Amino acid sequence: MKKKCVFLDRDGVLNQDTEGYLYQVEEMIIPEGVVEGLKKMKDAGYLLIVVTNQAGIAKGLYSKEEVWKCHQYFQEQCGHLLDDLYFCSHHPDYDSRSLMRKPESLMLEKAIAKYDIDVMSSWMVGDRSRDMQAGKRVGVRTIHLTSAPEKSAGDSYASNFLDVTQLVVEAN
Repeated sequence: MKKKCVFLDRDGVLNQDTEGYLYQVEEMIIPEGVVEGLKKMKDAGYLLIVVTNQAGIAKGLYSKEEVWKCHQYFQEQCGHLLDDLYFCSHHPDYDSRSLMRKPESLMLEKAIAKYDIDVMSSWMVGDRSRDMQAGKRVGVRTIHLTSAPEKSAGDSYASNFLDVTQLVVEAN
């Protein structure tokens, strides 16, 4: 049986976005409502898969190991609710173009194949239009996490993670 999934961008969705690049666990701030929201989505039967661009690797600012350390820290903080992490370490101005890098959709496509995901009952949650584009490319519904709904590129929008959760769970 196909599974339903919520694909989640990392920076600006699961953790507070920073001015630079987030690669140290000491700088990771998990906004209020995120852990509670993830738990509700998990309880509603969704796989939770992170899909994140990590261009700082291509730029030589941090390593893949540091991305995994941040992921492990987040997992510890949320009770290991996330099912997987996909990240793109490329940037076209620094190393190479990649179909993994959002707005392209290869990270999502890989997860869809690996986990036998039903795109019709799945979602992409992100804070940038490139997240919405990646989701739309594979046919999942999109929720733009934004404080400026008039600029939303998603099928829906929400101003905080608990509102995202409500949209997902109510559509269940």
